[in-house]
Amino acid sequence: MKKIQILGTGCAKCEKLAANAKQAAEKLGLDYELVKIKDLNEIMAFGVMTTPGLAVDGKVLTTGKLPSPAEIEKMIG
Repeated sequence: MKKIQILGTGCAKCEKLAANAKQAAEKLGLDYELVKIKDLNEIMAFGVMTTPGLAVDGKVLTTGKLPSPAEIEKMIG
């Protein structure tokens, strides 16, 4: 099971990133868990200074961007 982590305080971009990641994971048919990390100390522990951030299994894939579902599919597929 992949652990998809959304790193952000809950802003509109963070919510949209979560929706895009969910859409990408479902299109790929992945067994996944979507986790929203909103605590700033936890976000900074990932080394993320610009939100939203996207991590899979603890590995940061993007920060400060809002990739499309298709772009996320390429990253997590």
